Amino acid sequence: KDMVVQLLSSEELETEDERLVYESAMNWINYDLNKRHCYLPELLQTVRLALLPAIYLMENVATEELITKQRKSKEIVEEAIRCKLKILQNDGVVTSLCARPRKTGHALFLLGGQTFMCDKLYLVDQKAKEIIPKADIPSPRKEFSACAIGCKVYITGGRGSENGVSKDVWVYDTLHEEWSKAAPMLVARFGHGSAELKHCLYVVGGHTAATGCLPASPSVSLKQVEQYDPVTNKWTMVAPL
Repeated sequence: KDMVVQLLSSEELETEDERLVYESAMNWINYDLNKRHCYLPELLQTVRLALLPAIYLMENVATEELITKQRKSKEIVEEAIRCKLKILQNDGVVTSLCARPRKTGHALFLLGGQTFMCDKLYLVDQKAKEIIPKADIPSPRKEFSACAIGCKVYITGGRGSENGVSKDVWVYDTLHEEWSKAAPMLVARFGHGSAELKHCLYVVGGHTAATGCLPASPSVSLKQVEQYDPVTNKWTMVAPL
């Protein structure tokens, strides 16, 4: 048992699908159920349950008979569901161990552009030498900025076909392959830069509409710099350019 716990809880364990870890733990328990069922809570704590797809967590894990019969196991899964909801709602940073990302290596994503409105997101699979389509950006736009913080990609601002210059912020969770909306920026902008520093997102410069909000409106350059804190989901103006 100790060897299984050590293996599944290891920070060196690499996987792109936490379902494999969960199913490995359950297979080990079921191999000798009478003797091993008492170890279920300990093994569940080695699984990053909040990294499981939401449907799988609710329909497969939360309804598993072995789990529902054990109070401790049920509490562990309920806590993971609460963490999952916070993740899906982009409700700050979840620090629980059940939501800590495992090693997955670096990934390269392609998105956006300057000429055409685009809602496409692609993952470059360097091993297979393929470009893989991922979940579309919920709102097509161009001239936005993108920046990664941990396993999340933040796209800020840009110009849309109907809403003109945008303040919107969309967040792509690369582990769960899901989009969510964060708090909007204080200033609508496009053609700006963004960067991560000490777990905060900074947006710098760019342009905004001089009059009105239509895509054809004249634009002016911006010197404003904003800071976004994922923990509080709030934007703050900092020193301008």
